[in-house]
Formats: sequence, C-alpha cells, structure tokens
Amino acid sequence: MIYHILNGDALAYSFPDAKIGGDLIVVREGLIEGNLAGHHLPDFWQARARYLGVTETEYQSQVVNEFEKIRNAPDDSEFNLWFEYDLFCQVNMWFVLSIIHRLPIKKKVFAVYTTYLDKTSKHFWNAFGPANSAELQVCYANRISLSDADLQVGQDLWQAYKKGNLKELTALSKNPSVAFPYLPEVVKAQVDRFPKDGTKGRPERVMEDILKNISTDFPKVFQEFWNRESIYGFGDTQLKNLYDKVMHHR
Repeated sequence: MIYHILNGDALAYSFPDAKIGGDLIVVREGLIEGNLAGHHLPDFWQARARYLGVTETEYQSQVVNEFEKIRNAPDDSEFNLWFEYDLFCQVNMWFVLSIIHRLPIKKKVFAVYTTYLDKTSKHFWNAFGPANSAELQVCYANRISLSDADLQVGQDLWQAYKKGNLKELTALSKNPSVAFPYLPEVVKAQVDRFPKDGTKGRPERVMEDILKNISTDFPKVFQEFWNRESIYGFGDTQLKNLYDKVMHHR
C-alpha cells in the first residue's frame, strides 16, 4: 500500500492533479502550539481536543481518523511524507515519524520536500501550496529515503519537543542528516521562542517591531511577519494569537 501523508488540506486539494498514485492521509493539526500532555495517544487526543476547543467526537472525525490510517497500515506499506522545511511542518512530521517508527510492520518511508525551490526563493520554507503539478512531480522524484536511524531521530525529536527539552533538541540538531536538511535552523527557531534569560521570544520581538514600525493592520502584519520569519510557518491562528497578545500589552 502506498500512502501520501500531506500536511493540511491545501495540498490535498491540488495533489490529485499531479497524478501520483497512492492513498492520501491528511494531517490536520498544528502541534507547534498548545497542550501536548498525555503519555498515551488517547490522553493526548483528549488534551488536543480541549486545547482546540472542539468536542472529542469532532476531533476524532477530523484529525484522529487520519492518523489511524497510518496506525492501521498493512505490512509492506510505503509512506511518503509531504512536509515543508518550516518549524510548523517539521514538528508535525516528527510526530508522524514517531507513529510510523512504532509500527510493527515492514515499511518504506520517504520525505518529500519542496526541492523545486532554491533557498533564495521567498517561499523557500513553505511552498507546497502554490506548487503546480509538474513541480510536485519534481518534489516526488527527489524524495529522500529514511532509514530506521532517521525514524528514531524523528521520534527522539518529537519526544524532546513534546517535553519542552530545548537542550535535547539542540543536541539532536547537531547530527546532520539528509532526512532533516535544515534541522539546525529549525531547532534554533524553536529555542529562540523561549530565551533562557526570561526576555521575550523571537516571534514576539519581531511582532513588536512590525507593530511599531510597519503597521497595526493585521493583514499587513501577517504578510510582514511571513516575509521576515517564514521559517516558523505560523498560520492565521498562531499569528493572530501572537498579534492579540502583543497588542494587549502595548
């Protein structure tokens, strides 16, 4: 069985046009923010549903059922993980890898990145959305095979992230791997959210500067933040929360 695990519905809408065979699994989570409590998945799902303010039934239907497709995959399955380079996507990918790594089946796992872009592109960190069919096919052709060791690193990254262990995350980021090509930059972006000296985190400082020197109009703020800090991959929800927090304390 061939699966394509997509980070969000935006890519799911355009993906069929690329004519790449396999079943789709859509990750509808944003684990970059919110409650990550729970030693076991049922507890974790409950914590996430409460944080997102939805019923457990809604969360099961929209989110958990997609992850269950991974957990119920048959022997000799192939998983293609379509995740971008930014922190938002990478955190979700670490979680997915932690699930796949524990599967008691023979499996092949590949990471599919936005390799049709070079690092000078303003969309470098997050650009599956605007990719056309030919560009998606290029990304698929350049997919990276993940070893068992890579899957273990993914699980270790998830566990360190879940526990808020920035020291362990930093240590893991110092072991280069083609499976996680921009891991040092991504982990630094995460560490910069929580300075040891008690000062404000990097996203908050950037938001303050934009509000002070550019605009307080949210659409303009959103665009400027993305121009400066697309490595975070923040969506509307995360940026609006940050915007409201900073505006409240101005």
